[in-house]
Amino acid sequence: MSTVQLVNRVAPATVKRNQTTTEDEDSDSYAAFPGKSTPQLGDISQEKLSFFRDGRRKVDFVMVYEGNVDILDRNTERRYSISSGTSSGPHVIGILDKKAAKQIQQRQRFMANLIKAGLDMEEEIVESANRKIVCFIKLHATWPTLCHYAEELNMRAPLQAHPNPSVNWSEIALKALRLPNIMYQDVPCKPLDFYTCPFRKSKIDRFLGSENRETFFTDTQRSRIVYEILSTCMFGKKKKGEVGICRLIDEGVFSTAFPLHDGPYELKKSRCCTLNQRQVLYQYWARWGCWYRYQPLDHIREYFGEKIAIYFAWLGFYTAWLLPAAIVGLLVFMYGVFTMHSNTLAREVCESQGSFKMCPLCDENIGCRYWDLSDICGYSKLAYLFDHPGTVFYAVFVSFWAVTFLEYWKRKSASLAHHWDCMGFQDEIERPRPEFAARAPFLERNPVTGIQEPSFPKSLRNKRIAAGLGIVFLMQVKFYIKYLFQISLVIIFIVAVIIYRVLVSIPLFQNVTFRSQAQAIANVSGAVVNLIIIMVMSRIYENLAYRLTSWEMHRTQTEFDDNLTFKVFIFQFVNFYSSIFYIAFFKGRFVGYPGNYTHIVKLRNEDCSAGGCLIELAQQLAVIMIGKQIINNAQEILVPKIKAWWHHRKSR
Repeated sequence: MSTVQLVNRVAPATVKRNQTTTEDEDSDSYAAFPGKSTPQLGDISQEKLSFFRDGRRKVDFVMVYEGNVDILDRNTERRYSISSGTSSGPHVIGILDKKAAKQIQQRQRFMANLIKAGLDMEEEIVESANRKIVCFIKLHATWPTLCHYAEELNMRAPLQAHPNPSVNWSEIALKALRLPNIMYQDVPCKPLDFYTCPFRKSKIDRFLGSENRETFFTDTQRSRIVYEILSTCMFGKKKKGEVGICRLIDEGVFSTAFPLHDGPYELKKSRCCTLNQRQVLYQYWARWGCWYRYQPLDHIREYFGEKIAIYFAWLGFYTAWLLPAAIVGLLVFMYGVFTMHSNTLAREVCESQGSFKMCPLCDENIGCRYWDLSDICGYSKLAYLFDHPGTVFYAVFVSFWAVTFLEYWKRKSASLAHHWDCMGFQDEIERPRPEFAARAPFLERNPVTGIQEPSFPKSLRNKRIAAGLGIVFLMQVKFYIKYLFQISLVIIFIVAVIIYRVLVSIPLFQNVTFRSQAQAIANVSGAVVNLIIIMVMSRIYENLAYRLTSWEMHRTQTEFDDNLTFKVFIFQFVNFYSSIFYIAFFKGRFVGYPGNYTHIVKLRNEDCSAGGCLIELAQQLAVIMIGKQIINNAQEILVPKIKAWWHHRKSR
């Protein structure tokens, strides 16, 4: 997304000022630029929007903060000082509250330290129609800064190009069978493959393309370097952890920070060689019409980096492997449909016709009556669809399918890692996380690089990991009070859903119209309530897992991600499947028997419905799985669109 597109999304606006700094200027020189011409918004739209105004320096990152024009209208000097976050004396700070003054000082220190770190800045101040200003701080990493951090981050640089064609097994199979391959598409501008090695500034002449400083580092590498600087730059006291852009965004000092896209995504009528990377991805990947096509993974990796590319590679691989499982599952289901009428159990239930009278499913004093076994004829036939000899075969098939999928994914991921030259990565050469570096109490020599790095006592970290695992696993002792609280929440919500189903079924049983469908309505509505609780608790568990992992003080981002993934998996497994396990293995086991029923809060413990617990299990699975997909898709597609519309409407 270009800078002007961002400005236009804020409001129809007029650019107030423009400042530019370079690494040669003093760190405080961005406080004022007398004599500078003031460009208008129309002038910006006619320039290369991904570059500074000089047309040479590329915008690698953008920081955004907002202010109030009412405060800025005192005079020109004050207006500029507050908007740029620079020191303007006590007469300006005095008109602000303490929080705003602190934010200005933090922003001032942070931007000064960014300049000292080797970043160039250019600021666009935009006034919106609702008396608000939006300040876009454009950042550019200079060549010495890029070389320094590329070596620090152990980035890889190209030595020699080589042919490394990417092939797909389905493409080979269809070609051998001489069948048309509708999934293939010829994607233009394919990135080259190179032999690479870790970047060293002293050997820069040996790398391909080193003579062109503007294109030697890719946009992904430039963004990563600038983000590293933003994450490690201080704006206050290190002991208090006042480090990094993320904390500044959390505290409201900056609104957001992001890299710009590489040009527009709209495809114009031109030759393929003139398409930028974003246009190629939009035309051949990020469109609904390309859902069945092979993903251009090399292009995704070139634009977004290896981590994002490997995610979409896994997503496409998993989706493709779901196809045989879905086909076999459909065949098994169709077998149940065609053999339903030959099921002996269902036929006997349907033909009983008053021969068997069953006990009430709840207390008689609230409206439940004796019922005939033939009343569940439809349920017995429906249950056969999910419980027949074919489902046993399908369970065995899925077990083998899961193991085979995992092994083939290991092979695929290793192939991609070799193809993208990501193999041989060691945790010892990975830089410490900025949050870890800010909070670590000691320094220790890295055995690989020989550099003094922040460290945390291993014994204390192991104790914290053990405590975190105690919160994750079932540790039935009072010391782990946090985990007991979490497990208690799960149990409380399960019991609450049980009581809800019982309370809802009582008036339904008392109503003659809904009596026959009372339990079905109670079960489905209970599943919906359970889904809402699951989605709410999911957010709570993710936040808890993140806080626990941060508390454990992991040195590298890889260690942090691995431990966070493990905790989130455990929490989500308990959250999503606790109600399903209850219905499958516990519901109906503690009801009692006629004359001696078990009661909870003076209410009879719920039993399986007349059709059996299998029908309820299918209903619960359908509501949770389908409902989760609908909610997730709404969050990923609808919510951003609604937020963008509301932000645009609010800024008018």
